[in-house]
Amino acid sequence: MMEETGKTTPDKVSLSNGSTSTAAVNGAAYRSTEEIEIPVPWGTVAGKWWGSRQKQPVLALHGWQDNAGTFDRLCPLLPDEVPILAIDLPGHGKSSHYPKGMHYYVFWDGISLIRRIVHYYGWTKIWLLGHSLGGALSFMYAAAFPDDVEGFISIDIAGPPARCHRKQAANLGESIDRFLRYETFPDLKTPCYKYDDAIDVVLAAYDGSVDLQSAEVLSRRGMVPAPAHLNKEGFCFSRDLRLKVALMGMLSLEQILAHAERIKCKVLNIRAVPGLQFDNPDYYPSVVEAMSKSSDKVVYLEIPGTHHLHLTTPERISEHVTDFLYNRN
Repeated sequence: MMEETGKTTPDKVSLSNGSTSTAAVNGAAYRSTEEIEIPVPWGTVAGKWWGSRQKQPVLALHGWQDNAGTFDRLCPLLPDEVPILAIDLPGHGKSSHYPKGMHYYVFWDGISLIRRIVHYYGWTKIWLLGHSLGGALSFMYAAAFPDDVEGFISIDIAGPPARCHRKQAANLGESIDRFLRYETFPDLKTPCYKYDDAIDVVLAAYDGSVDLQSAEVLSRRGMVPAPAHLNKEGFCFSRDLRLKVALMGMLSLEQILAHAERIKCKVLNIRAVPGLQFDNPDYYPSVVEAMSKSSDKVVYLEIPGTHHLHLTTPERISEHVTDFLYNRN
């Protein structure tokens, strides 16, 4: 963990910045970035485009309840000639929330979202970079469209986490009731925090997976000043509250392995150690093994770090990611 020297004051955080910008972290200059918006039927998907707009980028997908800022400390360490488009998934960061009445089925919705983005830009073969949920979506898209993906990089996840269906059935009723409560949660009861208190909430929620600086990076897209109609001071979290009930419709290990067997592309899988812990100890090695039988190439690496090692210690994986991307053509 890096030395903590105190929280950044809100005016230095720039919770809502616009077009092209540069910044610096740990003395390394960021590449030029541009905020973009992609139209979708329910609003817009926001993103941050790193590098040239004249080349097709690697599409980068963040983890559950994170945002595109999760790649802010990794992207500056990657080759300038490799553009990256990091998006906020629906309900996250600066992207539109789903309309009322719609559930988030994150391990399925994301496949359609990637397809929408591919069609919007007219891409053919694509490359994906994903952390956690984003890595699972990269896996699922490569299985759904095996001829359309050249390769993907997955950080600390093999595919969608395997879920015991009996356990899921037992929790279904409670999940539906929770969703309905969140959907009708009064706007005026939206919690607002002083900046330092909000950062403390983030740090507590991640339970050691991120450090102070990483929490502040995520908060640039994950927090907004309290809206005027709330008559409150401080900051609110921007993500959709309904995302807390977004893990319905998960897959069994058998289903995940069936998808793994369809993947043809090159795969770089970076496993954080200790990283995220999974209920089924067979899940990770069996999924990687299944991909290895069908894919062009699977590179599996174990790197010391937390589940968010790409954000807290990006220098530990940047060379591996660079080597993989340099050999992508």
